[in-house]
Amino acid sequence: MQYRTLGRTGVQVSSLALGAMNFGRIGRTTQDEATAIVDAALQGGINLIDTADMYGSGESEEMVGKAVTGRRDDIVLATKATMPMGEERNHRGSSRRWLVTELDNSLRRLGVDHVDLYQIHRWDPTTSDEETLSALTDLQRAGKIRYFGSSTFPAYRIVQGQWAAREHHLSRYVTEQPSYSILQRGIESHVLPVTEEYGLGVLAWSPLASGWLSGAIREGREVATNRSALMPQRFDLSIPSNRARLDAVEQLAKVADEAGLKMIQLALGFVTAHPAVTSAIIGPRTLDHLQTQLAAADTVLSADVLDAIDAIVAPGTDLAAHEKFDTPPALLDPSLRRR
Repeated sequence: MQYRTLGRTGVQVSSLALGAMNFGRIGRTTQDEATAIVDAALQGGINLIDTADMYGSGESEEMVGKAVTGRRDDIVLATKATMPMGEERNHRGSSRRWLVTELDNSLRRLGVDHVDLYQIHRWDPTTSDEETLSALTDLQRAGKIRYFGSSTFPAYRIVQGQWAAREHHLSRYVTEQPSYSILQRGIESHVLPVTEEYGLGVLAWSPLASGWLSGAIREGREVATNRSALMPQRFDLSIPSNRARLDAVEQLAKVADEAGLKMIQLALGFVTAHPAVTSAIIGPRTLDHLQTQLAAADTVLSADVLDAIDAIVAPGTDLAAHEKFDTPPALLDPSLRRR
């Protein structure tokens, strides 16, 4: 396992991080299975665990909390808030009112008195940067969080957050958590240059592209992954973007074979090769999945292999741009483009 400094915090984290989204009902993972995955991850050198309040409506946080009991100090523990937690209209977003309340809920579910990294899960256009940053700064000063970061923010919002912190003399976001994989490279053209400029740590989620790069999805095979059952439209080969992904996967498989690598090694090695990326977040549903992904922890791709990947999916290109979560609202809602 490699270790890298998380932005400018001085905290050392593993180049692979354990994502806990599949703990509980989403991945049909029991507490015993989740604990076994955490045990194996820590033994494999992972020291960063990432979860969120909305994963299983709090179930993931509860399972992570039980799994790390007795070894909290050895783990960099991260969670997130902002996504809806029920039907109540104010049980979401990044207002002071909600963040203060929901952090206490997360701490209770996790069974800890603080988290190391508290992340705003999505940019909330209804809340000002000053409102959110002042609440996060107060929570940091209260000792309930050590650092805070953003997740899936558009590049211009990352910049605005940094300027707002400076203008109002508040603590700043120290990390960004974007989606990044061989098949979704758009952040190379806008987000990653910004994170490098401001010295943010980058925790990349979905490095296996929702399973497209796991090795399980190939031409002529039935797509029967857990993710395809949850989101079948993302794997429907009658949709052009999905066909483009499969075509790319077939070419990437040849590159991996010629390099003596498995697809997972190619995929994770690609993400962790970018100098702006601190860690790639893996989200194993089973212990076998974790072991396969841990085997890629020390993969270093040669320049020839990286060049071959660039020839298949050009730098800065998203093969499924419509699946991005950092698209400016005006591109999705026509009313915002018209007077």
